[in-house]
Amino acid sequence: MERVPDIKVEPPGPEARNVIEKDQKLLMQSYVRWYPLVIKTGHGAVVEDVDGNKYIDMNAGIAVMALGHNHPKVVEAIKREAEKLQHYSLTDFYYEEAVTSAEKLLSVVPIKNGKVFYTNSGTESIEGALKIARYYHEGKRQYIIAFLGAFHGRTMGSLSLTASKAHYREHFAPLVPGVIHVPYPYTYRCPFNTDDPKACGEAVLGYIEDWIFTKLVEPSEVAAIFVEPIQGEGGYIVPPDNFLPGLRKLADKYNILLVDDEVQSGIARTGKWFAIENWNVVPDIIAMAKAIGGGLPLGAIVAKDNVMDAMKKGSHANTFGGNPIALAAMEAVIDTIKEEKLTERAAKLGDMVLRYFNDLKEELEIIGDVRGKGLMIGVELVKNKKTKEPASKELGRILDKSFKKGVLVIGSGVSSIRIAPPLVIDEDVLARAIQILGDILKEENKNL
Repeated sequence: MERVPDIKVEPPGPEARNVIEKDQKLLMQSYVRWYPLVIKTGHGAVVEDVDGNKYIDMNAGIAVMALGHNHPKVVEAIKREAEKLQHYSLTDFYYEEAVTSAEKLLSVVPIKNGKVFYTNSGTESIEGALKIARYYHEGKRQYIIAFLGAFHGRTMGSLSLTASKAHYREHFAPLVPGVIHVPYPYTYRCPFNTDDPKACGEAVLGYIEDWIFTKLVEPSEVAAIFVEPIQGEGGYIVPPDNFLPGLRKLADKYNILLVDDEVQSGIARTGKWFAIENWNVVPDIIAMAKAIGGGLPLGAIVAKDNVMDAMKKGSHANTFGGNPIALAAMEAVIDTIKEEKLTERAAKLGDMVLRYFNDLKEELEIIGDVRGKGLMIGVELVKNKKTKEPASKELGRILDKSFKKGVLVIGSGVSSIRIAPPLVIDEDVLARAIQILGDILKEENKNL
C-alpha cells in the first residue's frame, strides 16, 4: 500500500509558492483558501502537490469526487465520449446521451415519474428550481421560504436563499425579493432554547405555521420551501428526525412545493443516494450537482412530472447543460456506485468515523458535538462545553496543522471540521487520517 501521508517538503514548498504568487497577480482574489495547498494530481483518496507531497484527501474537492480522483471508469467514459461528441446544444436539438443519462438518473432518485433538466453547477440548479417553483404556480405565489444557516449558491437568486455567512451577501443588495428566512433546527444550538431535538424540530415547524403564516404572509402566497436535508456550509448540521417529515406535511397542507437541495449531500454521500431518503421523505423538486459529474461541471434538477410539465416551451434553457462528456461521466459515477455498493460503504465507514470522534468527545473539552450521516460528518469545536463558545481560531490552527501533517480537512459553519472524503477511500487510510486529526485535537485541547 502507498505510504500516505508523505510530506517531503514542508508545505508550501517552492513550487507551490511560485504558483500562489502568480495566482495573486492573475486571478480575482475573491476566493478564501483554507491553506496554501497547490494540487498537481490525484488518485483515489490521495492527492499530490506540485512539490511532491502526498496528502489524504478528506474533503473530496468539496464533496465532488465521490469516486475519488481519476477513477478509471470515469476517465474511460470521458475519453470515449470526447472522441464521439463534445457538444451540441440540447436547448436547440436532440442527442441520445441526454435521454439515456436521464433514464439512469431517474432510476436512483426518490421521485417517481420525474423529469430532468440539466445544469452546469449547484447554483444553476437552485436558480432553475426557483424559476420552476414560481412558474408552476403561474406567478401567483411570490414568496419563498428558506432557512438560516443555508447555503444554496452565490448567483443572485441562489444568494437570496443563502444565509450561512453574512459576508456572502455583503454589498449585493437588493437581492431577489420575497425570500423569508426562518431558523433551522440546529439541535446543538437550538434557536428556540431547548436541548430536546424533537422539541427543537417541532418549534421550527410551529414557528413557520403559527408566526410566518399568520403574521407575515398567507401560505397561499408561498411557492416553495427550499431546504438542505443536512446543512452543508452551515456546519454539517443534521436535523432532528421529526423535522423533514413534518416539513413535508406542512408543504402538502398548503400546496407548497418542497425543494430539496442535495448539491452537497446527494449521490451516496450519506449512505443513501440522496440525504432526504434518510427520513423517507419525497420532495417535489431535487437540485443536485457536485458529485454527479465525477469532477466535470454538471448539475441537474429532477422534479415530479406535473411540476416539470407546467413549464412552457421557451420558459427556461441553457447552452451547456447536459454536455455529452459530462453526462458520460455521470453515467459512470452512477454505475460505479451501484457496482461497488458505495452507499453501503459510506454508511459503514461513516459509522467508524462517528464512533471515533464520539469517543474522543468524551475525552476532550474541545469537541462539543459530533454529527453526520454516512461520510458527511461535522465535528464542532468549542472552547468550553458548558458555554458552547465556538473555537474558531482553534479550528484554523487545527486545519493548518492537519495540512502540514498530510491530511486535508476544511471547516464548516463557525467552528466545525467537515469530514467528507471520497467514498472509495481505503479503510486503513481513513483510520490513519482520523487518528492524525485526533492527535492534533488532543494537542490543541491542552491549550484551552
